[in-house]
Amino acid sequence: MGDIKKRWYVVRAVSGKEKKVKEYLDLEISRLKLDDYVSQVLIPTEKVFQIRNGKKISKEKAYLPGYVLIEAALLGEVPHVIKGIPNVIGFLGAEKGGDPQPMRLSEVNRILGKVDELSETEEELKIPFVIGESVKVIDGPFNNFSGVVDEINEDKKKLKVMVKIFGRKNLLELSYMQVEKEG
Repeated sequence: MGDIKKRWYVVRAVSGKEKKVKEYLDLEISRLKLDDYVSQVLIPTEKVFQIRNGKKISKEKAYLPGYVLIEAALLGEVPHVIKGIPNVIGFLGAEKGGDPQPMRLSEVNRILGKVDELSETEEELKIPFVIGESVKVIDGPFNNFSGVVDEINEDKKKLKVMVKIFGRKNLLELSYMQVEKEG
C-alpha cells in the first residue's frame, strides 16, 4: 500500500470515558485491521501530584476532558468505525454531517508538546535543599514548624531537619515533599 496521508482529528467523547474510548478504538482498529489508516490514539493527559497521607502520588488527569486525539486517514469505513465506538459523540469540527476538520499542525504540536513536556519534567527533581538551610514543615504532625536542614538523603528523597519543639531541638526525618524553603 502506498503511503496514506494521515491527519490529526479530535474525537469528542463522553467526559470521563476517554480511556474507555481509547481502549475500544485500539481494539476495533486491530480487529478490523485498520492499522494502515489509524496510527495512534492519544488522550492528552498531564501528571498531577498530590500528597496523600504524607506520600506523593502522581495521577494522570485528562487536561482536555472529553477529547481524544486520533491520527488517521478518514477513508472508507474508518470514520463510521470511529463514530460507532461506545461513548463517542462524534468528530470535533464536523459541521452538520460535513467532513471532520483536521487539526492544524501547530495545535497538534502544542498539545503533544505539552504531553511530552509533562512526562519529562516529572522526576527531574534536583536536590532542592542544602544543608544548613531554613525550611518550614508543610505536611504531617509538625506542620508549620520551622527547622534547619541537617542531613540530606538523596536516594530516599528524605531530609533530617533540626526542629525546635517546645524549646527543645528534635531531629525529624521528613520527605522532600513535606517541607518547603523558607524565605
